Amino acid sequence: MWVKDLAGCPEFIAGDGTFIRELIHPDKEDLRLRYSLAHAVVPPGEASLAHRLAVSEVYYILEGEGTLRIDAEAQAVIKGQAVYIPPGAVQSIENTGRGELKFLCIVDPAWRREYEEIGEGPSR
Repeated sequence: MWVKDLAGCPEFIAGDGTFIRELIHPDKEDLRLRYSLAHAVVPPGEASLAHRLAVSEVYYILEGEGTLRIDAEAQAVIKGQAVYIPPGAVQSIENTGRGELKFLCIVDPAWRREYEEIGEGPSR
C-alpha cells in the first residue's frame, strides 16, 4: 500500500504564483500512473498568473471560493466543484473569499515544466 501525507510534501511557489505541494508524480514515485496530483493554495485577494498547459488539467476545489478563468470564460467556483481545463487553454484562478482557496490539480499526462507556459502566449 502506498500512502503519502500532505504535511510531508515540501511547499514551493509554482511558476503561476500559487503555493504547491506535489502529492503524486510518476517521475518521483515508483507508481504506474500517467497523471500527477498537486495541492494548491491561493491566499485571499490573490490570483495565479495567466498560464497554459499543453496537456489537460482538472481542478477540484477543497476550500474557499474564487473565480476561474479559462480563455474568454469566467466562472465562480466553490468547495466541492471539479473543473476540466482543456490542453492549450489560458487559465488563471483568483481567490475572491476571506480564507485560503485550496484545490487539487490533476494533470494528465503528468505535469512537466516544458508543458507549461506562463502568460498568454501561443500553446506548445
